[in-house]
Amino acid sequence: MVTDILNITKITSLALVNSVNPCQIAMLAMVLFAIITQNPEKRKKILYTGLAFVFAVYLGYLFYGLILIQLFTTFTLALKKSSIYFKNLFAVLAMIIGALNIKDYYMYNPGSVGTEMPLSIRPRAKLWIKRITSPKGAFLIGFIITLFLAPCTIAPYLVAVESVYTLGFLGALPWLLYFNFIVILPLLIITIIIYQGTKTVEDITNWKERNIKRLHLIAGILLFLVGISLLMRWL
Repeated sequence: MVTDILNITKITSLALVNSVNPCQIAMLAMVLFAIITQNPEKRKKILYTGLAFVFAVYLGYLFYGLILIQLFTTFTLALKKSSIYFKNLFAVLAMIIGALNIKDYYMYNPGSVGTEMPLSIRPRAKLWIKRITSPKGAFLIGFIITLFLAPCTIAPYLVAVESVYTLGFLGALPWLLYFNFIVILPLLIITIIIYQGTKTVEDITNWKERNIKRLHLIAGILLFLVGISLLMRWL
């Protein structure tokens, strides 16, 4: 029972780090803007396109999680022999990425290493997004976009998978499903808000720009605390 509570705390904290990722919000905003520009009066198409993108991101992260579980499982023996060192390694990794996010609050640079999508690949991602004309296109782009987001989202996911891979494929799957639901929840909320007309894409984009430093700060503090907790064996 205590172990389950600790796992929920750890997995939830790590998922929250990824859920406030500015890159994901920016990508979704661009997808919705592309569809709204082409179909300003078709509200349902806007909804279906947003949901397709979000669902693709969910499946993309799930796919990568399953691959990571397989990789960890393949090297189970090596991990067991030096498990303490691997746990410390992931704890330090979490703290480093956390520190980089906190740094972005004070000295923000777009495309920072380890915290945001590199600037070098953003033009290509934007070009693909502009070509979206349907929910099917949004789904395909959403799945591909998870590759571009990997540099700024992989660290929390690695720590999360390392925490549950010993449960086996079926045992770890519910944790991955839960983790990724938390990750895409803000995207889901944004899609519904824009569909209902409560806010526009421009409102969401402006909000992201105004609060991007705070988003990094929140993510950094959460990830840094997770790293400390792992080192201290609290989690």
